[in-house]
Amino acid sequence: MTVLEAIFLALAGFAAGGINAVVGSGSLITFPVLLAMGYPPVLANVTNNIGVLPGSLSGSWVYRRHFLGQGRLLVVLVGCAAAGGALGAVLLLNLPAKTFDAVVPVLIIFACLLVVASPWIKKRLDRRRMPSSVPRDHIYAVGPGSLATAVYGGYFGAAQGIILLSLLSTGLAGTIHRANAFKNVLGATANLSAAVVFVSTTPVAWPAAAMIAAGALLGGHIGASAGQKIPPAVYRAIIFLIGGAAVVYFYA
Repeated sequence: MTVLEAIFLALAGFAAGGINAVVGSGSLITFPVLLAMGYPPVLANVTNNIGVLPGSLSGSWVYRRHFLGQGRLLVVLVGCAAAGGALGAVLLLNLPAKTFDAVVPVLIIFACLLVVASPWIKKRLDRRRMPSSVPRDHIYAVGPGSLATAVYGGYFGAAQGIILLSLLSTGLAGTIHRANAFKNVLGATANLSAAVVFVSTTPVAWPAAAMIAAGALLGGHIGASAGQKIPPAVYRAIIFLIGGAAVVYFYA
């Protein structure tokens, strides 16, 4: 790896870390960069998974205030994400690389529409309960959904954040910023679980992963700090735009 390539990977990691902390889909930057540098698809995917992980961890740390008093919910969802991430990694190493290609754009489109519609869906759900009841988390829907999304995240991961954020912003009470806090933790958990499988079973391009990780660590912290200041309506618009760009990437 040349010095120029190392710098380029670090910059790509910085951008991916920031985007992942705010919305998701940062891997749509780092993964193509690795491919352009000549890494085979599976090796690039594995290396990217490990490289962007520090960004998700640093973003989660910035959002830590949202987890006060949320121990039970956090344990359940983290367990689902850990199991799904490991399963997705196993599938990546054993299934054809094109298996999910036709499904991914459809998932992203659905996720973008769900993010936009989530305030209306929440209001409809609240109306079905007693008027005096307070909004609550729909853990029986969010848990299996987090598991399924983590399987996808362990398998590929690009746009995992958008899909996960759409699920959480609809199924969890509170603002989209609370949903994003959980999204960062669950995305990091799925990536970490998949990384354990990858490191123990398949080669990793460690120099490339290290440069991406260095950039992602800083990008994740800055992105999470900035993301909490974005108004919810603007936040949803950003998610929709990035999701649209992700769909274009997959169809191009």
